[in-house]
Amino acid sequence: MPWSWRYEGTDGRAVAGPAEQFGSQADAESWIGQTWRELATAGVTSVVLVEEDRVEYKMSLLPSAE
Repeated sequence: MPWSWRYEGTDGRAVAGPAEQFGSQADAESWIGQTWRELATAGVTSVVLVEEDRVEYKMSLLPSAE
């Protein structure tokens, strides 16, 4: 089952991003760990990990407030 990321902007709406597919959750998470800064610079504020049509989780790319 392929894994992929959906990308969202500050308003929670979908934004364009790389259409990568991964063979495992670990591969998808490794990839986002390497590219999240570039995505954030391009205006992506959160990502959603999806396995086919099932949402695994949503994660913010914004720095945490201290």
